[in-house]
Amino acid sequence: MRILSLLILALILYMSARQSDSPHGRDFKITCSECHTADSWKFNKTGYSFDHNTTNLPLTGQHTKAECTQCHKSLVFSEAKTDCNSCHEDIHQATVGSDCSRCHTPASWLVKNVNELHRNSRFPLVGAHNQADCYDCHLSETRVRFDVPGINCIDCHRKEFLATTNPSHVEAGFSEDCSGCHPVLSREWAGAGFNHNFFPLVQGHAGPKCSECHASPRFNDASPECVSCHKSNYDASTNPNHLEANFPLDCKSCHSLAPGWTPANYDHSVFPLTLGHSTPGCADCHKGNYTSTPTDCYACHSADYNNTSNPSHTSLGFSTSCVACHTTNPGWSPAKYTEHDTKSFPINTGSHRGAWSSCTDCHANPSNYAVFSCTNCHEHNKTDMDKKHKGEGGYSYNSAECFRCHPSGRAD
Repeated sequence: MRILSLLILALILYMSARQSDSPHGRDFKITCSECHTADSWKFNKTGYSFDHNTTNLPLTGQHTKAECTQCHKSLVFSEAKTDCNSCHEDIHQATVGSDCSRCHTPASWLVKNVNELHRNSRFPLVGAHNQADCYDCHLSETRVRFDVPGINCIDCHRKEFLATTNPSHVEAGFSEDCSGCHPVLSREWAGAGFNHNFFPLVQGHAGPKCSECHASPRFNDASPECVSCHKSNYDASTNPNHLEANFPLDCKSCHSLAPGWTPANYDHSVFPLTLGHSTPGCADCHKGNYTSTPTDCYACHSADYNNTSNPSHTSLGFSTSCVACHTTNPGWSPAKYTEHDTKSFPINTGSHRGAWSSCTDCHANPSNYAVFSCTNCHEHNKTDMDKKHKGEGGYSYNSAECFRCHPSGRAD
């Protein structure tokens, strides 16, 4: 018996050396002893030493329980395919592709990570879709076919699109791209939050219903201009009366989006309301005319000009350009006449610069600035001046004659 065993083993070794004659194919490089024993050619599955993990198909999960002949249909083992469809019938009928491993594992045919699989597809299951039944979207004659109806909302929700009446999507000509109004993360259609960024619905615009601005079923014909919705508010305003004042119809030039139109704040940069101009009411200057109110001071302050006695602006013929002397400080003070050097007598330049401290140094009569005195300021005396001007024609010892000959204050 021992001699017979040695002969069988020698035969096995001989057959191993002659691979070209192996029933497992010319390129089979595994020695016979890895699968066979000297006792029998019959394959002993529990005792073989070949490591299947070195191949393109490691045996894991349910594959460890499969019979070799289920995959290896012939003794040429290299002819066995590693793709699932070679052994397993595609019951999904190519509706989910030919790669079974995208959804299934060798451990089980059951799929427990549908959401994760969908995240890698063209249609992740988010929002209400996360709770939907597979067969709500994948409609087919069998429950194992997963025909794709489309990845656009309208492919599944055309019925809702056509049936909607508030507003009527068909009448309004709405886009069939549902996600433009209904975010996919929402769990319901109503109140899903239309993207209204082109006309932000904030503050006073946050509360109204769509139909308050969109009067017609065609929602795309609503005007973004304030007056298109608020003409009645414009017409009814009395403080001030917008119609009588002929206010512009551009409401946002004065009003914000705050409810109740208040506070209203007109951009008065055309005539800054500072200091003394910051407190009057609008009607104090506008007198009912809000579109052509003059901006020069005298238009509003002619009474102040005419009634001023210290000095008398009318008798002195002062310029009606109030800003020549006054600022917008309340009470018109302090006032500073800036044209004395160019229109009257140089007191800020030449020999008179710094020689006076107040207007009354020369204008002793504050009620009449046309009267001035030269002789009161200088250490002149009539006797000396008469001698100095002897022979000067028209000489007279009075201030008016001093100015006539010395209009610039120069001695020569």
